[in-house]
Amino acid sequence: MADKLWKASERAIAGRIGGERVPITGRQRGSVPDVKHQWLSVECKCRQLIPMWLKEALAQAHAAVRGEQLPVAILHEAGQRHDDDIVCVKLAEFVEWFGHDGRWR
Repeated sequence: MADKLWKASERAIAGRIGGERVPITGRQRGSVPDVKHQWLSVECKCRQLIPMWLKEALAQAHAAVRGEQLPVAILHEAGQRHDDDIVCVKLAEFVEWFGHDGRWR
């Protein structure tokens, strides 16, 4: 994947959440997030394809929304603690609910 694509993705995400992309220069893995933000520690991953099963899980969550619910998909690895589960939500809905500054909807 070309450098330009993942850098552009980081910039776009930073703009959507009210953060600032941190250049990789002088950064060590895990020492600084991809996006500097007031209340989030953001690591961005850009891939050619997101797995279809993950997209389908979010589609199911969307189909089940009643009223003002936030649709999320929660990923659990068998045999692992639920504290380590991963919560997935669409970026537009995340920003709509939490805003740039962490205010609840």
